Amino acid sequence: MSVRETSDCAYIDDLKRGDSAAFEKAVREHAGWMLAVARRITNCNEDGADCVQEAFSIAHQKIAGFEGRSTLKTWLHRVVVNQALMKLRKRRRHPEESIDDLMPDFDDNGFLIGPIQITDETAEELLSKKEVAEKVRSAIDELPETYRTILLLRDIEELSTAETAALLEIDEGAARTRLHRARTALKKKLEPVFDAKYLDDVL
Repeated sequence: MSVRETSDCAYIDDLKRGDSAAFEKAVREHAGWMLAVARRITNCNEDGADCVQEAFSIAHQKIAGFEGRSTLKTWLHRVVVNQALMKLRKRRRHPEESIDDLMPDFDDNGFLIGPIQITDETAEELLSKKEVAEKVRSAIDELPETYRTILLLRDIEELSTAETAALLEIDEGAARTRLHRARTALKKKLEPVFDAKYLDDVL
């Protein structure tokens, strides 16, 4: 075992013993990125901060059961994502708007109506293009919550389809379908921003 691995094990052991200094260290090291994750998902600074506090409270209660099958960061990521999704469920009161008008149209024979660029490019890959990142963020935020959330979980937080489906309490097939619709809707929202040539290049 390397020195780093030995140190990490000792750190986890300190957390499991309830060592306050170890817990403060965990907060210092992880609170920043956890807040960024929670803010992205809830789309609200205040709710994001609440999620981080709740996540650390849960982590403090459940750290004794942490078996080390993943890193502490991965474990905390799952906890804060789950808290953010719970926050969304609690505040969801009104039916979401449809994104059908952002989906491709087909005629009675099943042929596509009008030109469309089909893309498998993820939201993260689009965000990596500095010249369009802000427009992509705005377009994501404009999506109905159901589709915005799955884009964030799969493309930004990089959770697997199985993990995403479990967190959203849907089956994997439904998660794949929802993600495809979300990416298609995002692409459609971006079409007015870029000319056809640019979309051909990046999508």
